[in-house]
Amino acid sequence: MKANDPAVKWVEEPQLGLAGKMYLPLFLQGLTTTTKHLFGPKVTVSFPEVRPKIRNPLIYRGVHRLNKDAQGRVKCVACFLCATACPAHCIDIVATESPWPDREKYPESFTIDELRCIYCGMCEEACPVDAIELTSLFDLTGRSREEMIFDKEKLLSVYEQTKLSEPMQSANVGGTL
Repeated sequence: MKANDPAVKWVEEPQLGLAGKMYLPLFLQGLTTTTKHLFGPKVTVSFPEVRPKIRNPLIYRGVHRLNKDAQGRVKCVACFLCATACPAHCIDIVATESPWPDREKYPESFTIDELRCIYCGMCEEACPVDAIELTSLFDLTGRSREEMIFDKEKLLSVYEQTKLSEPMQSANVGGTL
């Protein structure tokens, strides 16, 4: 491309006025924002004593859970779609042959590294049988990295904790496998 090419449109740098050369308007904007925060209403919540209210728990993305079917078995059919869809690669599944006639396999182990997870919900969207869901539990703590790796038993215990307060979303839609 040549400098005198007629297809090239040259744009001149705009000339700054007095307000553009001085930082006074930007400084006043920042000072106004600070003043609003100093004298405005406070929204601090004393967390352990006062639990914040989640406005819509159905769209909040918190701790994962593995759902159970009507017979009390894990709904997961070990299809690996959640692990494939996960951009953080935090889901690890080991499949084994299923003892039940309605499915070919089920997860022998199912682990999620909650510290690596970005809580995007792709695993939830990819699951064809709605076996994995994100709950509204947000107080996720652990003293070591190993405590934050949720295995199948821990994920099922989250289901037991939240099954009454947050019914399965597939039950709301009306379709289960």
